[in-house]
Amino acid sequence: MPHSSPQSLDQLMDRAYAMAGLTLGEIAAQLGVTVPADLKRHKGWGGQLLELWLGASAGSRPEPDFPHLGVELKSLPIDEQGKPLESTYICVCPLTDLRGLRWQDSVVCHKLSRVLWIPVEGSRTIPVAERRVGMPLLWQPDPDQEATLRRDWEELMEQVALGQVEQITAHQGEILQLRPKAANRRVLTEAIGPDGHKIQTLPRGFYLRSRFTAELLAQHYL
Repeated sequence: MPHSSPQSLDQLMDRAYAMAGLTLGEIAAQLGVTVPADLKRHKGWGGQLLELWLGASAGSRPEPDFPHLGVELKSLPIDEQGKPLESTYICVCPLTDLRGLRWQDSVVCHKLSRVLWIPVEGSRTIPVAERRVGMPLLWQPDPDQEATLRRDWEELMEQVALGQVEQITAHQGEILQLRPKAANRRVLTEAIGPDGHKIQTLPRGFYLRSRFTAELLAQHYL
């Protein structure tokens, strides 16, 4: 049975700690969920399983997964050395109607104000059901991290507002990067073009660089 929404931060963390050391198969069995043979056609399945266990309630809405606690949940696939295997998706980037949008009002700011990181073994050599869940990490950005995130976001959003979205590359941003986020290249959305008129382009998403999440894990666990 999926858990109901946690009523306090302590209850959420108790559930997270209770998950540590279990395999995805063991968690799925307790929840009555079928484990897929692989994740090629089930991308995001692991994160959804953790949401069920912890009682996340936001779904796909542009707010933290536990809105009443102000906590965003992020599963973090790691390799055998405990290092993240990929960058972490945060949210879709708005490409139109940007007038007056400020960092403190942005979805990125709200989602990253407090994050519950759950490391999960992600090596493809480990069957999905046998991948273990690690110890949770509840993180809030310190002043330096907050300042860097804000600077990255403001610089990227300024380019979007100036009609330069298609000139932005994944190399930009110290912590935060902006990349295409679409199932395929036929999925297009409106954006501001170089001359101020609307253009069709791929949707974009904000991501945290893997080297940044690797630093978070190293600071916490070492």
